Amino acid sequence: MTRFLIGLVGALMIVACGSQTGPEPETEAPEWRIVIHGGAGVILRENLSSEQEAAYTAALETSLKAGGDVLANGGSAVDAVQAAVLTMEDDPLFNAGRGAVMTAARIHELDASIMDGRDRNAGAVAGVTRVRNPILAARAVMDQSEHVMFAGPGADEFAESVGLELVENAYFTTERRVQSLERVLEEQTRTDADRHGTVGAVAIDKDGNIAAATTTGGMTAKAAGRIGDSPIIGAATYAQNGVCAVSATGHGEYFIRVGVAKTICSRVELAGETITVAAENALGQVEALGGDGGVIVMGGAGEYAYVFNSAGMYRGMMDASGTLETAIFEPDE
Repeated sequence: MTRFLIGLVGALMIVACGSQTGPEPETEAPEWRIVIHGGAGVILRENLSSEQEAAYTAALETSLKAGGDVLANGGSAVDAVQAAVLTMEDDPLFNAGRGAVMTAARIHELDASIMDGRDRNAGAVAGVTRVRNPILAARAVMDQSEHVMFAGPGADEFAESVGLELVENAYFTTERRVQSLERVLEEQTRTDADRHGTVGAVAIDKDGNIAAATTTGGMTAKAAGRIGDSPIIGAATYAQNGVCAVSATGHGEYFIRVGVAKTICSRVELAGETITVAAENALGQVEALGGDGGVIVMGGAGEYAYVFNSAGMYRGMMDASGTLETAIFEPDE
C-alpha cells in the first residue's frame, strides 16, 4: 500500500499518495468525459476472486456507458452523473441503493447529493429509507424545490410528492450486508470495509459544463440518524464551472471536518494548484486527522484525477475519444 509522506512547509501539507491522473493539463479539452468511483478502502487483489473482479469491472463499465451515452448524445453533465450513479444504486455490489449497508437498528438509511457546476445549484437527501433511488430524490430537491437538503421522513415524503418510486426498506437488504451487520454487532468493531462504501461521478459535457454526484448507504451498524459526508455539499460533492468537480468516498466524519470537496476546488481556484495537488493536500489533512478514503476530480478543462490514500478504489473513466478505462487496486509502483 502506498503510504502518505506528510511534512509541513509553512502552512501547507505536502503529500505523496496513491494517485492516478489523466494528462494534466491537456493540450486540448475533451469533447466530453465522465469519471466514476465505486468506493475506496482496503481492496487487495488477494482478497478479490477473479469472478468478483470481473463483476466489479463489468459494473463499472455499465456505469460509465450509462453516463457516456448521455454525453455522447449531447446531454448535460448533470444528467450524465445522475445516469452513471443510478446503475450503481441498482447494483448490489455497491453500498448505495440496493445492497446498501444496514444500521445498528437493522434498517437502511441512505444519503445522496448532486451539484450542477453551471450555477452551483445543488440538491441532497439524508437518511431516506423508502426512496428506491436516492440520487433521483437529490435531483428533485435541486430542480423542484427551493431548498438544498431534505432529511429523514421529510425527505421520503418529498420524494413521494414529486412522484418518485418508493419501496419497502427490505428492498435494499442483501444477505452479504446482513452478515456484515451481525459480525460488527457481535465483535463490536468495524473493519475498514465496514466504514467505507460510496459511489460517485463527475463529468464535463460538450458545452464545458461540469457536475458531480455522490450516493451511499453509509457505515455498517451506524447509529440511527448518523449522517456522513455524502449528502453534504462541500464535503463529498462540489462542482463549479471552470474550476473543478469532486465526488469523495471514505470515512465521512473526517471528510466533513476538512470540507474535502470544497477545499479541493478552492485550492484550484484561489491557489492555482492542479487538481491532483489540491486533492493530495485535502486528503493529507484527512489523513492527519486519522481518516482515509479517496476522491475523483474533474478539472474545469476536462482534466481528471483519482487520488486516494487507501489500498484501492473502484474507479473508471470514459471520454469522447472512445477511451474506456477501469481500475480497482493501487497503481503499480
